[in-house]
Amino acid sequence: MNFKIASVDSLIIYFGDEISQDISSKVKNAYLCLKSLNIEGLIEIIPSYNSIFITYDIFKYDYEEIKQKLQDSIDLTKTDKEDEKIVQIDVYYGTEVALDLEFMAEKTSLSIEEIIEIHSNKLYDVYAIGFLPGFAYLASVDKKIAMPRLSSPRKVIPKGSVAIADTQTAVYPQNSPGGWNIIGRTTMELFDKKLDSLSPLSVGNKVKFNPISKEEFLKQGGVL
Repeated sequence: MNFKIASVDSLIIYFGDEISQDISSKVKNAYLCLKSLNIEGLIEIIPSYNSIFITYDIFKYDYEEIKQKLQDSIDLTKTDKEDEKIVQIDVYYGTEVALDLEFMAEKTSLSIEEIIEIHSNKLYDVYAIGFLPGFAYLASVDKKIAMPRLSSPRKVIPKGSVAIADTQTAVYPQNSPGGWNIIGRTTMELFDKKLDSLSPLSVGNKVKFNPISKEEFLKQGGVL
């Protein structure tokens, strides 16, 4: 763990320089450990791909004190079965909503059916929540369907759009500008003000995408 001052009342703990499953596991375990300990004076704990951002009460700790407290407290073997739950997300991959699926098929030399099968045939880890409330960065996408961001971002991406950028996939929880490749849409609500975390997804969860028919999508309340 490498500690760095971020501001007068915050710090960042780095667990490595790259994005990897091993480093992500360390971040997740440290985050779960800190949440469970409920250390007095910690105001905010925000995990990312390879780091954790922490704000703290400067009237209770100075930097060296909180650094030592965290070093003594963090247990990287900490796990939580609840945070390892698998969240199932139904997706309609029809081209009416999958704005970039045909383009991806052309670029990858795969059929649309093959892209759908590859995307929906694995579990994705929730690495971080950001950009928008409820926007979960999921990885890693199979290299066969990894795609760079669009050269010109769209002004509006419809709520529920399932997307790919490089080796990450995600769901837009609300209408938003964006430059990711859109391959489907879900009716699942991923931004819920009634939840403490604002989303049914948390760092440490896994996500499974399930292809559904147009009829099922419309039945669930989907709009084309």
